[in-house]
Amino acid sequence: CDYILYDLIKIKQILVQIHESTKQLDYLSYPLIFAHYLIVIADYAPDHSITMKPAKSLLVRCSQSLSTTSVCNHYGGTWNNNRRLKNPSLVDAIPVVQSVKENEFKKTQMIYMCGFASTGALGLPKYYKPEKKNLEDLRSSDSLSPTFKRLMIDCKSIRDIACGYGFTIIAADLNNSSHSAVGFGLNSHSQIGYQASRPGFPLEIVASPSPIVLPTKSPIRAVSCGRSHSLLLDDSGQVFSLGSNSLGQCGRPITEKEDYFGSKKVHRIDELPSDISQIECGQDHSMFLTKTGELYACGWSADGQTGLGSYDNQPRPARVKGDLDGLNIIKVSSSADTVLALDDKGNVFGWGNSEYAQFRALTQDNSEQFNTPRHLEYLDVPGKIIDIAAGGTMCALLNDKGQVFVWGFGMLGKGPDVEHAEYPILLPESLFGMNAYNPDTKVVKIFAGLSQFAAITNKGDLYAWGKNRGCSLGFSHRSPQNFPMQVNISLAAVKKVSLGIDHTCALVEKIC
Repeated sequence: CDYILYDLIKIKQILVQIHESTKQLDYLSYPLIFAHYLIVIADYAPDHSITMKPAKSLLVRCSQSLSTTSVCNHYGGTWNNNRRLKNPSLVDAIPVVQSVKENEFKKTQMIYMCGFASTGALGLPKYYKPEKKNLEDLRSSDSLSPTFKRLMIDCKSIRDIACGYGFTIIAADLNNSSHSAVGFGLNSHSQIGYQASRPGFPLEIVASPSPIVLPTKSPIRAVSCGRSHSLLLDDSGQVFSLGSNSLGQCGRPITEKEDYFGSKKVHRIDELPSDISQIECGQDHSMFLTKTGELYACGWSADGQTGLGSYDNQPRPARVKGDLDGLNIIKVSSSADTVLALDDKGNVFGWGNSEYAQFRALTQDNSEQFNTPRHLEYLDVPGKIIDIAAGGTMCALLNDKGQVFVWGFGMLGKGPDVEHAEYPILLPESLFGMNAYNPDTKVVKIFAGLSQFAAITNKGDLYAWGKNRGCSLGFSHRSPQNFPMQVNISLAAVKKVSLGIDHTCALVEKIC
């Protein structure tokens, strides 16, 4: 026991040194206290005798000696001894923990990635396997990251993240660089800008984060990615488009047979107002929301997804009206060809593709496309709607009570037997961590990919469900997820997540 006591004292001394040198690491106080209690027990232990009795209380602190009977809850055992401690000062020396104020913590932003890696979309060269050519080899385990891995970026802060089809863009205040955005992954249409190994040799795949050269000195504050095009918004309100414009999604005239690979063209969209607050890429169309609540759109409109009253492609941004006219729209969401919009009063509007009953309740003739925004009055949910998320075939709503409602077709989150709903159905709140021990837990943000959903709670926990293509949900397995399940990301609070077709990017904040 003397050897144990010596070791425990050494451990305590080390913990004290760490605690004194890093005052902000408040969590070290707990092992420090525990170590001190063990020292007290070890000093007291030589003459003890154990008798098993029902546990009643924890070991209590005293000034001179332990009481005649002390009880350990963990083992349900007691020891009886009337001996005094050899060193009573050990008990009085137990440190008093001083809580660290919230504003004294240092918060560090970090990026985590998971999913299919062979396009370079994770920015992790370890998982990029250029020597593998056939699909079966590319889907092998060493070409995937089934759990979230940290992506190292040398930056002061991270402003936004976005996943496209096989590529990723991150807006960040980079150290030692005048650029404020980086991209990596598939670059077949220059959707992450001109990237070359050497002059005249453009890269089709960029395996690690590379700066995107833009004609602006203002920092980029928002990014969005579609199938093969990207949008970037800077602090001055300017919007830049990159990548394929074959359907007018970049907001400029369509050029027949334009070669996008290796293009250095970055288009500034001048037809937009100067107060753009949100940019959103659908699959092949683009939307722009102003601070005053006006919505503009351009691009592919075969399903009416631009909302401009036509099924023709729209190469120039134009204002979206319909039932949105005169209202203050605060958010727009689209992952493919279905679009949802939310106004400041909690009303939801929809247009675009309705082949999977997303908007079937609007009409009697089972229309499959809507080219003008319509108020979705049939969305009868309690409370005020505060967030929306539109996937390829399914949609989700979030109300001010933290409840999530889903409808459409796919893995909605109600288990394997519920794949279709024309009206919103509630997902049990217990699936997101609310229970008798955590009654205040609720969802605060929702996100949609092409065939998957994600939600973030007020505790910073991430939940995901849907198709798990490329292990993109971060569950360490390849199986689909039929109901919301928590995703583990390094004990950090998740702030935002972007869902690509087969990979995921998460922005987290860690307190240290």
